[in-house]
Amino acid sequence: MVCLRRKTKGRVMDDRNGTGADRRTHFGYEDIAEGEKAGRVRGVFTSVASRYDLMNDVMSGGVHRLWKDAMMDWLAPRAGQRLLDVAGGTGDIAFRFLRRAGAGHATVLDLTEDMLVAGRKRAEAEKLSASLDWLVGDAMALPFEDASFDVYTISFGIRNVTRPQDALAEAFRVLKPGGRLMVLEFSQVPNPALARAYDLYSFNAIPAMGQVIAGDRASYQYLVESIRRFPDQETFLGMIRAAGFEQAKYRNLTMGVAALHSGWKL
Repeated sequence: MVCLRRKTKGRVMDDRNGTGADRRTHFGYEDIAEGEKAGRVRGVFTSVASRYDLMNDVMSGGVHRLWKDAMMDWLAPRAGQRLLDVAGGTGDIAFRFLRRAGAGHATVLDLTEDMLVAGRKRAEAEKLSASLDWLVGDAMALPFEDASFDVYTISFGIRNVTRPQDALAEAFRVLKPGGRLMVLEFSQVPNPALARAYDLYSFNAIPAMGQVIAGDRASYQYLVESIRRFPDQETFLGMIRAAGFEQAKYRNLTMGVAALHSGWKL
């Protein structure tokens, strides 16, 4: 069972610069009001949920599976640990965690109900349902008590959060002392020649694949743009440290196409 939060001890979001209705953020390359972003992101993932796993395999040539395995290798799950997987979608990270831990519990939280529906079906097929909870929720306002989890993961999700720094603050809050944060996300390719080739592939092939496989070019155009808007590895490392995490580090995967960041609540 998850430890749901009984009382709100204050807002996670900082209103010093106005409300979500008048502050600005980005949705891909589009400038929008902050209050619009969660709904727009939810719309993207509602649209692609039924083909999400297939598209991940096609877009990456299956390499995303190796990245997620690398995440588990670095995490080294232990029996009895409690995982919160935010933006956990169809369960890829939670399933890997439970298999590695042997005996543990995972809570998958996602903004989009349709993604969780797909994940529940997979969990039933893989006979993992007994060790899982599924919740619709917002990474910036987690519905859990302080110090509830041993591990917090977010995989290819934090770039879709309206304010990633608030999500990191919430991760710190819900982790137990000694708990670990792990973030897997697309990042910035440092080699200029490779970066140009990657851009050519991303902006041309991926939206076209989205149209053919998922019937949705626009959602995959947004996903590509959101990758380019996300901070580089060092900047994001600084954000993790600013949230209070210690021993923060990162590892590049596939020459920086993705990066794996780690931090500890000590």
